[in-house]
Amino acid sequence: MTALLDTISMALSTLRQNPLRSLLTLLGIVIGAATVVAMMSLTEGLRLKVTKDLTFLGAGSFAVSKFPPIHDDDSWRKYARRRNITQEQGESLRDLPHVAAVSVEAWTQWPDKVWTSERSTQPNVWVIGGQPDYLKANAINVAHGRFLTDTDVELGLSATFIGSDVADLLFPGEPAVGKQVRIRARPYTVVGVAERRGSVFGIESKDGFAVISLADFRASMGKAENLSVSVAASSAEDVPRAIDEVVAQLRKVRGLRGGEENDFEVFTNDSISQTFENILGIVAAATFGICALALLVGGIGIMNIMLVSVTERTREIGVRMALGARRRRILGQFMVEATVLSALGGVGGVLLGGALAVTAREVYGIPASIPAWAVVLSLASASGCGLLFGIYPAARASKLDPVEAMRTE
Repeated sequence: MTALLDTISMALSTLRQNPLRSLLTLLGIVIGAATVVAMMSLTEGLRLKVTKDLTFLGAGSFAVSKFPPIHDDDSWRKYARRRNITQEQGESLRDLPHVAAVSVEAWTQWPDKVWTSERSTQPNVWVIGGQPDYLKANAINVAHGRFLTDTDVELGLSATFIGSDVADLLFPGEPAVGKQVRIRARPYTVVGVAERRGSVFGIESKDGFAVISLADFRASMGKAENLSVSVAASSAEDVPRAIDEVVAQLRKVRGLRGGEENDFEVFTNDSISQTFENILGIVAAATFGICALALLVGGIGIMNIMLVSVTERTREIGVRMALGARRRRILGQFMVEATVLSALGGVGGVLLGGALAVTAREVYGIPASIPAWAVVLSLASASGCGLLFGIYPAARASKLDPVEAMRTE
C-alpha cells in the first residue's frame, strides 16, 4: 500500500511539473466523460418523462383497440383492414371474472372546437363518446361537479364532462359546472371538470377533451364505426388474468380460430412506455458509441503524452534502475501516471457533464436526471481508458537498458 501511495504521489508530482501539457492531454477524456454524463442524463430524464406523460390509463387498467398505440404509415394499412370493434363486443366483456369495469368509447378522427356564445377553443379538443366507467378506466379524477351517469343517458340529457384546459378557456375565473357549451352546434350542459393532468412532452395537453355519452356522440358526430374499449381489472395484480380473459372473449365473439392471430391490440401504460423505452435504448446505444469515440481520442492523447514523457525521462529511468528499482516498479509508475491522469479527466468530465445537465433542466426546462450509474460508468471508462493506453508507454519504459538510458542526454 505504501509503495502504491508513493507511486501515486510521484505521478501527481510529475503532472504538476507540466500543468499545461497535462491539461491539454485531459481535454479528450474530459469531453468523453462529460458527453457520457450529459447525454445519459438527458436520456434518463426523457425516459422518466415518457413514463409519466404516457400514463393515460389507470394502474389496474388496459385498453383494447383496432390499432396499436404506436404505428407507422406503412403498417397503418394492415391495421386499417381489420374489422371494427363494436359496442356489443365491448359489452360482452363486463361479466368476466377479473374485470371490474368496462368503458366502450368512440373518438373523433380529428380534434374539434367547443364554444359558448362568448368564447371558443381552438380546434384542438378531443370529443369522446364514453360510458360511466370512463373515469375509472382512464385514471381521471373529478375536480368539480361529477361525471356522466346512467341516469343522464336514460333521460337523454345532453351533458358533458370537460378537461381543465377547456374549462379555463371557456370560463376563465368562474365555475364551469352548470354552464352550457356547444359541440358541433349541439348544446351540452357541463356537469363536471377533470383534474389537471398535464401534457405529453410539453406538446399535447392531456386536458383538452370533452366526454359526452355514446348516444350523443352518434347523434352529433355521426355513426361511430370503430370503437375502443378501456377495461379496469378487479385489482392491479389481476391485470394479466383480466387481459387473458378479455383476449379469449374477444377472439370468441369475433370468430377467430385457434391458428389465427389477434385482429385487435391490447395495451397497458407499461407496454406503451416500453415501446418508447426501446427507442430510447437505441438512442442511448448510439450516444454511448459517440462517447466511446471521444474517449478513444482522449486515450490516444494520453498514450502520446506518456511516450513523450518516457523519452524525456529516459535518464531518470536509467538512474532509478541502476539504484535498484525493479522493472515492475517502473512499469507500475507509468501505468499509475496514465490512470491518474485519465481519472482526473474523468472527474472533470463528470462535473462538466453534470453542470450541463442541470443547466439544461433548470434554465431551458429540458428533462434531465443524472443517474448514478452514468457517473460510475464515466469514471470507470475514463480510468480504464488511461490504464489501457498507458500499457505500451509503461512497458517501453520498463524495458529500457539502464546503461544506455543513463548515457542519454
